[in-house]
Amino acid sequence: MDIALDLGTANSRLRTNNSGNAIDEPSVIAYNIENNEILAYGSEAYAMLGKTSSRIRVVFPLEGGVIAESGLVEELVNIFMCEVCTSRVVMPRVVACIPGEITEVEKRAIVGAISSFGVRRVLLIESTKAAAFGMGLDIMGPHGAMVVDMGAGTIDAAVMSLGGVSVSKTIKTAGNAMDEEIIKYIRRQHGLIIGKAMAKACKESIGCAVKPEVERTFRVKGRDSLRGLPRAVEVNSTELMEPLSDILKTIVTTVTNVLEETPPELLGDIQMDGIMLSGGLAQLEGMDKLLEQETGITVKVARHPADCVVAGCFTATDFIEEAEAQRANLNPLMTVY
Repeated sequence: MDIALDLGTANSRLRTNNSGNAIDEPSVIAYNIENNEILAYGSEAYAMLGKTSSRIRVVFPLEGGVIAESGLVEELVNIFMCEVCTSRVVMPRVVACIPGEITEVEKRAIVGAISSFGVRRVLLIESTKAAAFGMGLDIMGPHGAMVVDMGAGTIDAAVMSLGGVSVSKTIKTAGNAMDEEIIKYIRRQHGLIIGKAMAKACKESIGCAVKPEVERTFRVKGRDSLRGLPRAVEVNSTELMEPLSDILKTIVTTVTNVLEETPPELLGDIQMDGIMLSGGLAQLEGMDKLLEQETGITVKVARHPADCVVAGCFTATDFIEEAEAQRANLNPLMTVY
């Protein structure tokens, strides 16, 4: 049995066949701090965010695409794997994605968390390669392709050819950072204290990267910073561009830096085919238009951007046999563990 695993900062996805995701849940876990008993995970735990008693802690154990709390990540992985592996007789092989720029220690932490379930093999692939496979791009031939994978924890931009990465950059200023900026802005501008879940809902409802054609509003609910009483304010799309502007500039700079370091031959291929966007943040209204304006290159958003990486991880399971045999052929998978 082969399993594709996208262990994301905001959401985790598992796929065991090509028909769809077996698991698609928020990467969040709730536990009792007195006895460390796991109380909820995924969507159920996310619904508890900001609404728990002092005895219950709700956390996202991954930050910036890497493990922040190893014990909780192991618990989360084991829960998800148990749901898809009904029998422990046949130990599965797992293809998991990782950010482009990651240390050996962070890499081994991810492998260790997955191995704790008792798998036969763990194989790693960069998220941009997986996203390219998930979009149906051919990165195994001598033709350049550029993918920007935009998640909650990281932004990965890479140019690929012949099964490998030619140029890549990773930044940890992504979707979660936008949520934090929205929280700060709402408190500074409207004197209202809101939580992460409200900030995320606001971003997903009316967030945009360029001036919107149709103005939309969102009712933000929270606590008055002066009186401590509940209050709500209306925020519109144009207003919300202010707290997102600096992060959007950083993303644009990252993409342009990758293009500047790309060899001319590959740059010609990208100019012809365009830049592909994947990940949940790629769905932010106008993100493709902003990058297109700044780079002068056509930018396209994948059909199902949030599912590209896990779909690509599953496609990469076709290369497991070669990776295990350590053949000299081009292989997009990294070291076998």
